[in-house]
Amino acid sequence: MGIRLKKYSHSLFIKIIVFIIVIVSFSSVITITVNVLERSDGRFDIAFEKSYYLSYEFIRDSEQIQFNLTQLVNEYNSEENILNGGTINLDELDRNKDRLFEDFKQNSKSYNPNVTDGENYEKFEEVYTDKISQIKNELIEEDIRKYKAILRILKEFHDVIYYGSDGENVFTNRPNITKDDIKAYPSYIIITNKEQIVYPDEIKENRRYDWLSFYNNQVEQQDDVMYIAYTEEYLNSSIEEWQRNKVIVTNSLYKITGLFIGFILAFIYLIFVIGRKNFGDKEIYINFVDSIYNDIKVLISLALIMTWFASMVGLHDINLYWAMFPITLFIATLGLIIVLSLIKQMKYKTLMKHTLIYRLLKKIVVFFKELYVSGSIGFKVVSIVIGYPIIVVLFYYLSPLVIGIGVWLAMKKLKEYKAIQEGIEKVKEGDFHHKINVSGDGELAKLAKEMNTITDGLNKAIANELKSVRLKTELITNVSHDIRTPLTSIITYVDLLKKEEDQGKVKEYIDIIEQKSQRLKILTDDLFEAAKASSGDIPVNLEQIELISLITQGLGELDDKVQEAKLDFKINHSTDKVFIQADGKLLWRAMENLLSNIFKYALQGSRVYINIEETENQVILVIKNISAYELNISSDELMERFKRGDEARSSQGSGLGLSITKNLIEIQKGSFHIEIDGDLFKVIINIPK
Repeated sequence: MGIRLKKYSHSLFIKIIVFIIVIVSFSSVITITVNVLERSDGRFDIAFEKSYYLSYEFIRDSEQIQFNLTQLVNEYNSEENILNGGTINLDELDRNKDRLFEDFKQNSKSYNPNVTDGENYEKFEEVYTDKISQIKNELIEEDIRKYKAILRILKEFHDVIYYGSDGENVFTNRPNITKDDIKAYPSYIIITNKEQIVYPDEIKENRRYDWLSFYNNQVEQQDDVMYIAYTEEYLNSSIEEWQRNKVIVTNSLYKITGLFIGFILAFIYLIFVIGRKNFGDKEIYINFVDSIYNDIKVLISLALIMTWFASMVGLHDINLYWAMFPITLFIATLGLIIVLSLIKQMKYKTLMKHTLIYRLLKKIVVFFKELYVSGSIGFKVVSIVIGYPIIVVLFYYLSPLVIGIGVWLAMKKLKEYKAIQEGIEKVKEGDFHHKINVSGDGELAKLAKEMNTITDGLNKAIANELKSVRLKTELITNVSHDIRTPLTSIITYVDLLKKEEDQGKVKEYIDIIEQKSQRLKILTDDLFEAAKASSGDIPVNLEQIELISLITQGLGELDDKVQEAKLDFKINHSTDKVFIQADGKLLWRAMENLLSNIFKYALQGSRVYINIEETENQVILVIKNISAYELNISSDELMERFKRGDEARSSQGSGLGLSITKNLIEIQKGSFHIEIDGDLFKVIINIPK
């Protein structure tokens, strides 16, 4: 039998049954409790009251009648007294007058700051007479409303005889009633300034009797009297209702007790079996709910509790008490699932670890740990200054060892610092190839790596500077060569022209001088244009241009040169029209330079490819041709001014065409670069659409 019990104790079916018992018992307890509280004004002690005279209901009704009669007798006296201002609260009146006086000081022209407050107050009462009277009338009207409300409340007590008098004014629902008449009723209360009589005497045993005693003590004047008598009809009705409620509450308490015991036993069972398949199982089985962070589950539980309270308030307002149990059952089901999930986390010993807060704190701790390991040296210094003395104090008996470790670490860091210092000295002396060797990932190691990077940068800067000097030297040489050649020819032929008498040769010399002059003019014009393009001192008028038409029209105008160079142009494009944003004149000047470059340096009889591609924001123009000269220089060098593809410089170019073209494209918000692959010369231009 024991083996069979163990076999079925953790079965899913049994767990579901017990789960249902828990939520039904809990929901029933909550529903019955709320209903009882609603019926008994939030009290369970009615089940323990021995009689109606000892009940809360009797004292409540008596206290309410006494309270209202006391106000009528001691405070209001009569409606005429109220209208005459006899009940005006002087403190409240003074507060209102003070508020008006502040308004008088700030806004009234009658206020005189040069006189005393007393004189100003007299003037204030004179000027604000109407407003003060209005406040008095409002206070009187408020007392009249309260006076009439008390009379209405007393009229609602049917079958209760009341009599209150201050010797002049009488408040009663039974005229000409005497003390002896009151004593004829089965229960009564008689209060004068000389005596206080209650009947039956059992009333004095009520633990709330002091509520009545408080109002009894309010009757101080000699003529003040207060009588309250309860008729047979009133007592029978009240006692019957009290007994009915007592039975309901008592039976409900029995139900609540039984259901609560069942809930506790079933819940304890679930605590033991949840997450396991048998008693000896050490493994905890989790589900989707268990994967939710525990602090999130706690927040969900609080949200469910708030939802339940809000639902109960809503049901109370619209009197839908029948919906209380199903709503409670639904919310209790969700809540129990979360509670059982938290219990599983406790069994698995991950209640705190499986929280979002724990994960965040752990990441913060890891972050600061990594920050210390590889963080700033300032952070480390502060940490050491604060933390090291604490460690020495905590490990007082091991302080020699702790101090020794500290000295060893300090010497290690000092050695790294000296290595960096020596490396900086060597670099300062000109040894830019020196490497500082500091191992690790600490701040000093990072500093050493940065210093090594600086020396690498210095080496590159020096190499670039040497290259720049070399290029400048070549630039001067090339400029001198290109300009000196036609200039020398002009000087030579001018000297010959002075001595020559043969008119045929004179004409020949003049033609040569004209040719060399034009060559010199072209060189100076190109040099001037290159300078302007490089400085950006050229007006740019961007407009929409159709690129394909521009290229085809330009090739048509240069057809004689195309035929002379025996070149075959191939234009490839995916659409019929490609629009770009550019300056038409400057763009054609750049294209003319490129085409001129092709006519001079392209291999005769070869093909020239012009490819046009479109992207989202740009148009890519690629021009490829085969060079007639061996291209044994880099693309960067070829972009330098006065640099030509023919090293012999036998062609008629100035070497400025590519540089000018690059600058012209860039001032139109485009980009220009060239690529060289063997004898293949490629130009790539990006232009905004």
